[in-house]
Amino acid sequence: MTRAEFEAELVREGYEIQEGEIKPNVHREPHAHGFDARLLVLDGSVTLAFGDERVKYRPGDSCSVPAGTMHAEHTEADGVRFVSGRRSTSREAAAR
Repeated sequence: MTRAEFEAELVREGYEIQEGEIKPNVHREPHAHGFDARLLVLDGSVTLAFGDERVKYRPGDSCSVPAGTMHAEHTEADGVRFVSGRRSTSREAAAR
């Protein structure tokens, strides 16, 4: 999926779009967000850990992390640059 396709999908689904990065060799402890999140990796890589499951995302990979999902985030020497979408759970409920 291209960045343009990803961003168009985010807009259709009511997400706010942001661009961000996580510096190299960062290890964020398990946490959960109060919003739905979607992520498209632009450069570098990030590993998300969901309990015992670890998934590494590289350029062109995308993922979804529903609100309330416990996860940890880890980068290696390359760090990660990404475009993300954030949607409040109240907005999602209103769209149903």
